[in-house]
Amino acid sequence: MSMGTQALLVFLLIGLVAGFLASLVVGGGGLIRCLLSGIIGAFVGGFLFNALGISLGIDNALVVQIIHATVGAIIVVLIARAIA
Repeated sequence: MSMGTQALLVFLLIGLVAGFLASLVVGGGGLIRCLLSGIIGAFVGGFLFNALGISLGIDNALVVQIIHATVGAIIVVLIARAIA
């Protein structure tokens, strides 16, 4: 398996975990909705944490990415519900 394939699988796994955690917080969603909200949330959360200069102080990069993606997914789901 090439490095690009591994990176993509890790990204999708982080998105799925983040989407699942976001669905626990705000409720509802199937597998595809969790994956999509988690992937979009990864971009939103990463951007927001970087733009606001927020550092969690956690040494584990995977945990930090999951937290950023989860916060972003929660924001994405809440905005989507507000629009709908």
